[in-house]
Parts: sequence; structure tokens; C-alpha cells
Amino acid sequence: MSLESDLALAQRLADVAGAAIRPLFRSAYSHEAKADASPVTEADRAAEAAMRRLLDAEAPRDGIIGEEYGAERPDASRQWVLDPIDGTVSFMAGRPIFGTLIALLQDGWPILGIIDQPISGERWVGAMGQPTLFNGKPAATRPCRNLADAVLATTGPQYFTDHDGEHFMALAAKTSHKRMVFGGDCYNYGLLASGHIDLVAEAGLKLHDYAALVPVVEGAGGTMCDWNGEPLNADSAGHVIALGDPARLEDVVEGLACHH
Repeated sequence: MSLESDLALAQRLADVAGAAIRPLFRSAYSHEAKADASPVTEADRAAEAAMRRLLDAEAPRDGIIGEEYGAERPDASRQWVLDPIDGTVSFMAGRPIFGTLIALLQDGWPILGIIDQPISGERWVGAMGQPTLFNGKPAATRPCRNLADAVLATTGPQYFTDHDGEHFMALAAKTSHKRMVFGGDCYNYGLLASGHIDLVAEAGLKLHDYAALVPVVEGAGGTMCDWNGEPLNADSAGHVIALGDPARLEDVVEGLACHH
């Protein structure tokens, strides 16, 4: 398949996920806790099921890795990675900053990604070698001359282990920390791609949390890597940096390293 047809399919996946999610937002839906105590709702499951039906029909040889329903055809070189609602806690709290994440991996590397916000109707589309589009128009990260001026975002302090939290706070101390943003899940990465936030740092992410973000951020002129500055792929450990201005990467990696 060509990248164009893959992108068209990815857009349709986002459409069917959004159609499943919107009727349940701020309404009476069922929910429960998963084994790791994180919540899952009827909307998460309905959205992923809708995307899987479309992929089974349109791309039956491709693999699928989904947050709610696991892996299918794990040996395929092309894998669609689906997170139907990234930010289930925000969804349940009625905050429209969750998103649907769709990625296509080739041999473990993300080559296409979509961040879709089905309530506000905002969609970031990224693909290798192409400029990232926000609702059809090019998105661009902003320059950041100095780490001290950087606006840093993270989903929340509760997601760090004590050890990772120390590293994060060491980095935060070097940024414009009075303007630090908590909450937001994948939405922060879209805002970074559009030039409103400079830096996102998170730990404990799974492949479905970060795969789609990489093409979006990099196609907008930013960079994504792990906390050591290594590129992200299917084998990454889940420590993630997104940076709008790649010139600050060395400062960020240095800021995260705890020098005891």
C-alpha cells in the first residue's frame, strides 16, 4: 500500500473511533477497573472494536496491537497500533483533552501517526517525510532559545516512580516551571506540534501511548526520543521526551540525568 492510501485508512479509523466515542462522552456509560487498576470504559472498547473491524476488512494482512484487545498477526512487518482513548481518566471526568491514537509501524518503527480529539474536532496527522497537518494545515513547533524559558508538560506526578520523579523534577527545575502544565495525555503532544508547549517528559508509557506521537511531533519540526536521547521504536522502555526545538535536546537529556 502507498503512504497516501495508508493515511486515508488511518483517517477513516479516526472517524469510526470518534463516532463510537462521541455519544458516550459526559453520558451514562459503563466502566470498570483493569487488572492494573487503570479504568476502561464502554467507549474505549467500542472505539477499538470499530477500528479493528475496519482494519480486518481493509488491511487483513497487517498486524494490530490494541490497548484493549491485544495483538493480532504479531509477525506481520506492518502493525497498526491503536489506543482508542488515550486519557480515559480525562474522558471520565468530562474533560475533552483525551484523544484517539493511531499509528502504523514498519518493522517496529512508527511511520505514520494520528492524534484525534473527537469532541473538539481537532486532528493532527503525521507521516514520515511529510509535514504534519493540523486539521489539514501545516503545524510547526516553536523555537525555544533557552531551557529556562521552556513550557514543560506531563500528564501527572502520580505516573512517575520515585526514581523517575526525581529525574523529572530535576529537569523541571531548569525550565519555566511556574508555567508547567499537568494533565493532557496525548493532547500535550499535539499542542507541542502546533507550537504552544515546548517540552513533554513522561515515563511508564506503553507502545500504544507513544507510537502515534512520533511522526506527528517530528513532522512538525520537533524531536522525540527516550530519556537517553535514543529514537523511539517498539522496543523502547516508555521513558519519552517530546521537544519542539531539537537544539535543546542536549540540555534536556542533561537535565534529566540525576547527578548525585
